[in-house]
Amino acid sequence: MAKQMRLTCYGRSKSKPEWETILSGFTFDIFFAELAQELQRFGITLELGEDPGQVIEVNGYGDLLNSIRIASPSDGISNVCVGHVIGQSPRLDLQEDIRRAVNRIAFAPETVAPDAENRKVCHNCGCGC
Repeated sequence: MAKQMRLTCYGRSKSKPEWETILSGFTFDIFFAELAQELQRFGITLELGEDPGQVIEVNGYGDLLNSIRIASPSDGISNVCVGHVIGQSPRLDLQEDIRRAVNRIAFAPETVAPDAENRKVCHNCGCGC
């Protein structure tokens, strides 16, 4: 059976327009299609979802990463934010950071710190990290 993963974008308030452009429209559709196709070669299905009812106040790049969630039920990961998966972003490239987080959970989920690790990478997402 193929591994199932899901990338979910929460609603965002106070986000910069340039970040919203990256996360919506044609550019994001192409990025997501390429990422899903890359994973499909390894038997991994990546779905895209939105949860506009969950709203993250974006006061900085870390909050932006917290608004994007990844789930991989077969790995016991139900809903973890990108910031929790990758920690500090070295280049602040949103698509690169999403790709890094998705690939880490796809190919090395055991390297993602458990929620109890209490990492200081997010501010208001409620994920417990």
